[in-house]
Amino acid sequence: MHLTVVSSLDSQCREAAADRLGRTHANSVVVLHDLLDGSLVLRRVYRGGRLFERETTVLEHGCLSCTVRLDVVPTAERLAACGFDHVVLGLPPGVAAGMAVAELRRGLSRPAIIDNAVLALDPADLDDHIWDRHTLFESGFTSMPQDDRTSGEFLIGEFGQVDTVMVIPGLGAELTGDHRDGSAAWTTGVELLGELAPHAAIVGAADLFRSGCFDDAEAAARNRPGVVRVPVSETAGAFRTVLHKAGRPLHPGRFRDALPQLAVATHWMRGRLWIASAPSIRIAVQGIGPRVWLESTGKWLADSPDGTRRPANTGVTGVDVDSFLDWHPSHGDRGTVLALTGRSEDMDGQEIRQLLDACQLTEEEMDLDYGVWDDPLELSDAL
Repeated sequence: MHLTVVSSLDSQCREAAADRLGRTHANSVVVLHDLLDGSLVLRRVYRGGRLFERETTVLEHGCLSCTVRLDVVPTAERLAACGFDHVVLGLPPGVAAGMAVAELRRGLSRPAIIDNAVLALDPADLDDHIWDRHTLFESGFTSMPQDDRTSGEFLIGEFGQVDTVMVIPGLGAELTGDHRDGSAAWTTGVELLGELAPHAAIVGAADLFRSGCFDDAEAAARNRPGVVRVPVSETAGAFRTVLHKAGRPLHPGRFRDALPQLAVATHWMRGRLWIASAPSIRIAVQGIGPRVWLESTGKWLADSPDGTRRPANTGVTGVDVDSFLDWHPSHGDRGTVLALTGRSEDMDGQEIRQLLDACQLTEEEMDLDYGVWDDPLELSDAL
């Protein structure tokens, strides 16, 4: 059985993408799930573009994960038993592809090949999504009041998970008759996509689609907190990504003061920090539009019990390849790596690097015992 998973925030984009993906195999079926108010799940099944099943189910505890576990997975199992070779699963808006893939791996009784994880998106809306302060519930993308993710957080998470982004005019364009494809906003959004998801194939209406390129291990490695992936080369355009590394621990107070300046006007900030007040802890930093947060991801590999670099094995899901590649003879994998993506006019690489370098401990401070730092950086800090 072959499966393709489609995630989105826009039902119009999702349905158009799922319909196209349903034509990539001869014996395909397309399933669209929606979680409505009152824990009501609507399921529609199409074959050859024609609806042949429409059912509703009321869940006892209606949530996105329950919808996937209790309806999406059993439906995929049932359709495979009916003899379909390929099932396209159009997930409810706001459901992460990674969560769906994990539930499919766990819940299916028969072997399944995940051909692709696809995000369907109107690129003209991307910039607004990144900077939207409202939650998915407040914006009407999900029916769950407790869903406090922003649209930017959802999309950045999906960019790391998927192998393909299908760019399709969304519901707003459909309702207003706005022909966005090829517009300035559309072109700018596609360019931003290239910076935020440099690994992904960006597929338009007339572009070829490459089936069978989903890789669990690669997706897990990209999504590990603190991991940095940037475009292979920098080209002149509306957006750019600035990457900088610092080999000394950061002074917690100076970094706290610098963080708002680093984050301002930045669409996406990500990386890992070596902070003097917590020298053995690998701290991940992420900023998506108006939100910035820090989190502990455990000890540095150099501070593990054996204190040595371990062989990298890219076939193992979630392996810390960065620790292997960035290993330093004196401080191992410890260090600060930060990438910031934003509009080119706002991304002054020299200023960013000087600001981050000034946060490093001086030679005199390096001679002090780490225990003197009584100004720990709060991991819950947010802007």
